[in-house]
Amino acid sequence: MVDRSRQGVPFEAIEALYFAYRAFTDRPDRILERRGLGRVHHRILYFVGRNPDISVRGLLEVLAVSKQALNAPLRQLVEMHLVAVAAGSRDRRVKQLRLTEEGGRLEAELTGAQVRLLHAAFEQAGEGARAGWLKVMTELAAAERGALS
Repeated sequence: MVDRSRQGVPFEAIEALYFAYRAFTDRPDRILERRGLGRVHHRILYFVGRNPDISVRGLLEVLAVSKQALNAPLRQLVEMHLVAVAAGSRDRRVKQLRLTEEGGRLEAELTGAQVRLLHAAFEQAGEGARAGWLKVMTELAAAERGALS
């Protein structure tokens, strides 16, 4: 149990991060739900969209998931014609992924909602907020790699 009486413990930051993430994912979650998809599908669409022709292995590394965890949602996106799979140009055994036209539209709708939310929040927070926020998020992401403890 965490001692809530300790001074300097960032409980407000924990709660703000929790509620911010809930707001950040709300609109995309509703869009995905209508298609029978979830957040993992959005992550796949986002990173394939930002990295056209990414290999399956590359996507596994970016998402830091197992082949088993990626297999079903990726297969679903391919079956729904949102992601296309092609043999690699250098090595035909390598599967390269890219968004289809429909997949690109869905990814733009999902991420666009988040971009608008971030723009509005940065505008409200004022000068310097974006740089500070990016620094904090970068440091938190580094914790996954063991750089922070």
